[in-house]
Amino acid sequence: MADSIRDLLFGGVSGERDLVEAIEPRRSFDDVVLPATTLRALNHALALVRKHDLIFQQWGLAERHSSGLGLAFHFAGPPGTGKTICAEALAYALDKRLLVVRHSELESRWVGQTSKHVAAVFRAAARQDAVLFFDEADAIAGRRFTSISAAYEREANAVVNVLLHELESFPGVVIFATNLAANIDPAFERRIRTHILFEMPDVEERERIWQVQLHARKTPLARDVDFRALAEAYPRSGGDIKNAVLKAAQIATVEPGPDSEKRIHQRHFIQGMAEVMAAENVMSQSLFDDPAAAGPLGGVIDRLAEGQEELRAELGVIAERIDGIEHKFRSALAAQSAGQAEIETRHAGLLETVTSGQQQKYRILNYAVAAAVLLAGAALGLSLLR
Repeated sequence: MADSIRDLLFGGVSGERDLVEAIEPRRSFDDVVLPATTLRALNHALALVRKHDLIFQQWGLAERHSSGLGLAFHFAGPPGTGKTICAEALAYALDKRLLVVRHSELESRWVGQTSKHVAAVFRAAARQDAVLFFDEADAIAGRRFTSISAAYEREANAVVNVLLHELESFPGVVIFATNLAANIDPAFERRIRTHILFEMPDVEERERIWQVQLHARKTPLARDVDFRALAEAYPRSGGDIKNAVLKAAQIATVEPGPDSEKRIHQRHFIQGMAEVMAAENVMSQSLFDDPAAAGPLGGVIDRLAEGQEELRAELGVIAERIDGIEHKFRSALAAQSAGQAEIETRHAGLLETVTSGQQQKYRILNYAVAAAVLLAGAALGLSLLR
């Protein structure tokens, strides 16, 4: 975690260098292959940033609107469609640094500390006049809990509230990127100026993506390479194509022969894409898949399910027995309390009786002593008269 014991004791927050990664943009929109609709939306977003001073300063809208003066963009779409590269390209076009938020450092174990970290990254971006980038934004800007039943739910809601407040008052450019737009809290819809959908590339775009992944002069390609055929055969994202090209280059380098004579052939690209798709299949496997398709594993899952049902039944019987024992214990405890109260009452009555008898004995003794004194006085008086 980013925070330390020192932060806990003295109330500080982690260093801003720990919360964000500062990047000097190197890639521009010329390095990105996008659908025409997505590219138009990005150009519109860029125009909004460049005309920000005209709208709010020269046209005076800043005097009428005290909040919401910044520009927030939402990049949504499947993985590998160019959201992260476009965030860097936007910063490059604006000649600004890109501050990428580190979610692993932003989250804190201490209550209230994550909210302070959120405020700190906005302050850092404002001070450096940088573009602030939240990748996988649904991790920090997810839907708030409507019914609070645990402390972490209250903390998550507080973080989203702080993020909304900072976004409203931030004067710069913020980009949120996510693969799961439906998980974003609905309150961000109004505060984000432009929502841009990154779609999967078509055949023409995929062919260009295959080509731009390679160096025009240095990459040795064989004559049998056909990027059009690859684009038509594999309807994949730009990220998958990039990984396939890197794998193809690795496969080509380990083949026998002098390095100077090695070339990347069509079969290398095909094998590279096959490995990418195989990795995706491995990542998509689950114990909860169709048992029939799982073969021998299906029988294991069935036995586990049956065992689980039997365990639930036994736990139910144990729970009933425990309830019976608890009932008997409560009844015995109530009887013991009642008996204790009766004993205390009788003890108090007996003590009162004993005390009353002793007091009566004391009174009789006092009377006897007084009578004896009187008799002695009378006898003394008679003897003196004689």
